Amino acid sequence: MSFISLVRPPIDRVDPAYWFGFQNNNLLVQNIDGKTVVPLTMDVEEIGFKPVRTQYLGQLNGSHCYSAELPLNAPWPESANFIDLRKLHGMLEDDFLKAAVNAIQIVNWDQTFQYCGRCGTPTENKAGERVKICPACGLMNFPRLAPAIMAAIIKDNQILLANGRGFPSNFFSVLAGFVEPGETLEECLAREVREEVGLEVKNIRYFSSQPWPFPHSLMIAYTAEYLSGEIKVDGEEIKSADWFSANQLPFRPDSRISIAGRLIDWFENSYR
Repeated sequence: MSFISLVRPPIDRVDPAYWFGFQNNNLLVQNIDGKTVVPLTMDVEEIGFKPVRTQYLGQLNGSHCYSAELPLNAPWPESANFIDLRKLHGMLEDDFLKAAVNAIQIVNWDQTFQYCGRCGTPTENKAGERVKICPACGLMNFPRLAPAIMAAIIKDNQILLANGRGFPSNFFSVLAGFVEPGETLEECLAREVREEVGLEVKNIRYFSSQPWPFPHSLMIAYTAEYLSGEIKVDGEEIKSADWFSANQLPFRPDSRISIAGRLIDWFENSYR
């Protein structure tokens, strides 16, 4: 059974639940019989933590599950450990990883919107819906999503890859950027490519999407074809960019973790 997102918690829970506890981006896990698992317990306090806030998430494998914001200065009990969520691919089962991605975004949302951004009044949770309401002015805050596009741009059987600000010098990936108000996803893609490397593209086609909870992005991947222009990097977001053939690809994102890596794998398999 996969993870099912729900809002209404059980009234009288009698069975243990999965607890997705976080200190920043680090998930509380246990090692049981050599396997990394999410704690299954009646309450996260049984492991040794008094949570700052908790949230009901839904059901996973027939069990209820909760998220918890854990205090940053709390000592780690011997029975548990914290691991960065980005490092848990391959360690947690896919359904648990999906639930953890949901959990960290709910924790961040709950932490961020304790007060109304318009009038400063403490907010309240609305029963039966994932929304925080200001009792004074009525402003509603739903969990945020920041859509971002990325694109595999193809020219003469080569893919455009870039070395971005903050990347190691030998690490290259596809171009990406956040959608601005009033833009379609396709308009965002064309603008980002134009701004970052000075190129125009055509034949934009949807590839896939991936939630990226750091802190609340939704990555939407496309393929596109080169139309015109010469590479001219902006020198701010992008340090260098070039065209690469399928048999000469540089060090790149891991496709097990990142949809950018899956885009590049698609190119490699299609144009090898």
